Amino acid sequence: MTDRMPSTLPLLAVLLLASPSALANTDILRQEATAYARKGEAVVYRESHWRYRQDGAAKRLVLYRCPDGRAFARKTVMERGAAQAPDFDFEDARDGYREGVRSSERGRVVYVREKSDARTREQVVAVPAGAVIDAGFDASVRLHWDALRAGRDVTQPFLLPSRFAFVPVKLDPGPVVRWNGTPAQRMSMKLDRWYGFVAPTMQLTYASADQRLLEFAGIATIRDGKGRHQDVRIVFPQPAAPATTQALQAALATPLVRACAG
Repeated sequence: MTDRMPSTLPLLAVLLLASPSALANTDILRQEATAYARKGEAVVYRESHWRYRQDGAAKRLVLYRCPDGRAFARKTVMERGAAQAPDFDFEDARDGYREGVRSSERGRVVYVREKSDARTREQVVAVPAGAVIDAGFDASVRLHWDALRAGRDVTQPFLLPSRFAFVPVKLDPGPVVRWNGTPAQRMSMKLDRWYGFVAPTMQLTYASADQRLLEFAGIATIRDGKGRHQDVRIVFPQPAAPATTQALQAALATPLVRACAG
């Protein structure tokens, strides 16, 4: 175990700012999302997603923003072999909560810190075949798209960092719908155990044409002021669009605030 986790993001930002050519020939995509209260139209927070490649690896940066636009949390994701089981690091500056997975010579290490002054707990975990880690669920949906569209459910082990364990989660195909005029496939994701009835069901809506996520409804990573995970509806109104290296560099260097107004 260790009390401190190294943060590579500030170093990465410095290297990119010092070497603009590092991403000069890389496709950079940016996509914005808004998280609303599950019931209603109140804006809970916003998300800025950046996807790019560096040194041959697919990466993602997500900034979680207050309703007024200031960033309070950050997630970095890096593909490691299977796209559905990436390394990731998430940190919320409001209370110092941090969780993630990193690859090491010992294997895949899961770590969790409950708050800024707490000890970081970590554990090497065995990753089962077909496992899904964090944002890898998106790649998993695409991987099983044909089966889901054919009406077959898919069960896979999903990592719960706080438990240092994988639990079976089932994707159930739902109806074909129109989402704001866009033909889409709706599906649900739920814990696949006998006591799954006590766990919340998450609903996913994907565009039929390009299999991009349009909406996620369910319990989110982001917690409220009392430390409770929030029930939200995250909407991705527009597909990802090309962005500049300079914009990505600025996003990587964005400082995090410790509180949102109000």
